[in-house]
Amino acid sequence: MVDWIFNIIATETENVHSFCDLFAGTGAVANRAFTLYDRVVVNDFLHSNNIIYKAFFQDSTWSKSKVLELLDRYNSIDPNTLSDNYFSLNYGDKFFDMKTSRLIGYIREDLASRRLYLTEKEYAVVLASLIYSIDRLANTLGHYEAYIKKAIAPRKLIIRMIDVNNFKGAEIYQEDANNLARRVQADVVYIDPPYNSRQYSRFYHLLETLVQWTKPELFGSAMKPKEENMSNYCRRSAFAAFQDLIAHIDARYLVVSYNNTYKSKSSSSENKIKLEQIEEALNNCGETHIFEHAHSPFNSGKTEFKDHKEYLFVTHVNNERRNRAFSTLLRGR
Repeated sequence: MVDWIFNIIATETENVHSFCDLFAGTGAVANRAFTLYDRVVVNDFLHSNNIIYKAFFQDSTWSKSKVLELLDRYNSIDPNTLSDNYFSLNYGDKFFDMKTSRLIGYIREDLASRRLYLTEKEYAVVLASLIYSIDRLANTLGHYEAYIKKAIAPRKLIIRMIDVNNFKGAEIYQEDANNLARRVQADVVYIDPPYNSRQYSRFYHLLETLVQWTKPELFGSAMKPKEENMSNYCRRSAFAAFQDLIAHIDARYLVVSYNNTYKSKSSSSENKIKLEQIEEALNNCGETHIFEHAHSPFNSGKTEFKDHKEYLFVTHVNNERRNRAFSTLLRGR
């Protein structure tokens, strides 16, 4: 999908030097953008995604040998010598086997104690490497909404260092996209918000807890903390949030990804914004071209997605038209 997205952007835009990904998610789109543009803004309000962006993209000082030495130390630890800790007591024999859970908790606590002796980039690289390595062992269906109710076969945790880059044009934020939209400027702003009711902060709660390491009280069978970082794009207010977003963005081009899972039988997969609403709102911002691509979505449940398509909207922003259409939203700006 990334190739398809950037091929369209290349044909629909000109003289582009800056790119902003407001809902960067996995960072796949931003990662490609760094190879094409001088300045790339990356944003997501999840703590786990933010630490991953710093690890992969941030242009700051770090020592590869220092990181590898620390990872070698962690990989040499015998989990049989470890006692229970916050992580194992909450997640052991659920999301990971008990020995692995003790090791993850020990490593995370040790990393926290070393925070002052590591640069921001080094800390992010070690933590992101831990995230990617434990994700391979997780007893889940691809996210942490729930764990598989069966005995977990122990597997040795080996932390492998991620592929690190330093991009001089990187600007990394962890903010509500609608707030950031009022301050950021870019030639192209790419928008791919969550459209259904599945809150990413709840789907990836374990990683959020691991990154923040404030050791909150956890609840329910999935051991989730109290709600935080809940997105308006997963609620009935999604379309109002989308209109507010595009009304305030300072960009020459708006590029919006959308998929048609709202036709799903699953209520949690039903889109909170309809295709026609996206088209109408973007037409208010300027000339808009729509492209579509057949796409097989990730599906961890029983939902059937028939004739699933990914849509890409490219809007050539006309500020006069947009300001007139969204004059009510822009009052007091």
